[in-house]
Amino acid sequence: MIYKEVLQGIQNVAIWPVISFVIFFSFFVVLLWWAFTADRKYISEMSGLPLDDQSLEQKSNPS
Repeated sequence: MIYKEVLQGIQNVAIWPVISFVIFFSFFVVLLWWAFTADRKYISEMSGLPLDDQSLEQKSNPS
């Protein structure tokens, strides 16, 4: 089976790579936009969260 012939038989097959590229590109543009506009305090807090022992203690002892 030759895939080139199979793909040529599909109507409007050329639009699917374009749609895939647009979705892929849009995702990373939105991700970059979020990274540059996010609150620095929030990013700092989240980056230290896995290494922060105090946050585990506060969650287990909410007083």
